[in-house]
Amino acid sequence: MEIIRSLEELPAQPPCSLALGAFDGLHRGHMAVIRAAISSPFQPAIFTFSHSPSGDQAVLTPQDKAALLERAGMAAVYSLDFPALRNWTAESFVQEILFEKLHAKRLCCGEDFRFGRGALGNVALLKKLCAEKGVDLEVVPPVLDGGEKVSSTRIRHAVEAGDIPLANRLLGRPFGFSQEVIHGNHIGSTKLGTPTINQALPEDFVLPRFGVYAAWCQTAGRYYYGVCNVGVKPTVGSDRVLAETWMPDFSGDLYGRQVRLFLLEFIRPEKKFSSLDELREEIRRNGREAKAIAGAWGLPGEYIF
Repeated sequence: MEIIRSLEELPAQPPCSLALGAFDGLHRGHMAVIRAAISSPFQPAIFTFSHSPSGDQAVLTPQDKAALLERAGMAAVYSLDFPALRNWTAESFVQEILFEKLHAKRLCCGEDFRFGRGALGNVALLKKLCAEKGVDLEVVPPVLDGGEKVSSTRIRHAVEAGDIPLANRLLGRPFGFSQEVIHGNHIGSTKLGTPTINQALPEDFVLPRFGVYAAWCQTAGRYYYGVCNVGVKPTVGSDRVLAETWMPDFSGDLYGRQVRLFLLEFIRPEKKFSSLDELREEIRRNGREAKAIAGAWGLPGEYIF
């Protein structure tokens, strides 16, 4: 899959079936638009932005977004900076960029797709321009869950509230990220008997509700259930936000390596314990809960990557 970040000096492109949108979460609604684009005989491609025009926190890292799009079958991704396009009129954006530069023969978008300077372009205008050019247009209806539209905003709110099952259902896959394992304060290994891995959250990423979660961890192609604390670990006096995960069935050194973390279900809020002994017992109790939850979910590998 080719990722194109600039339209300057762009060589002639093959006729394409182009999915249009921010695609900031690649949730079930976004995937419906992408499947519509892929169903065409033309080369499937996607036009999106390198950063969300809304400036909202991400629920998906750029690396994971690219991996998901390639797995979905996209041949090309036009990932452009929003500021570079904000002054194009709606008509010029469609006619000069989509039709002429990208050679789009089919367009697919959601009902609320907006484009052009001031977001003045809408589906009605897009239908008119496509009809004039003889370009096929498919407007994909919204995907509903519980009678409400699936959206990245709903997913962010669910993650921030600790409602990970809802976030996972809206995404159509487990919520998570891959980050390097960094050094923490080593209390888990030296004083608690529960050696953990520490990971910073990705930059500009949605912040889950502070607390303890059941999780799956993926490293070197294998999965391990885990107990993950997202927060600042008040019992040991830390103030840095980290995801700290104990994997009871894993032993080894993961410092400096990438580990993928999938959050599954909120277990309890983060709290300060009166002693390390009390914290130790609580962690082991949470470990038993996490094992049961992870077993009920099953391995996440069938969903992504």
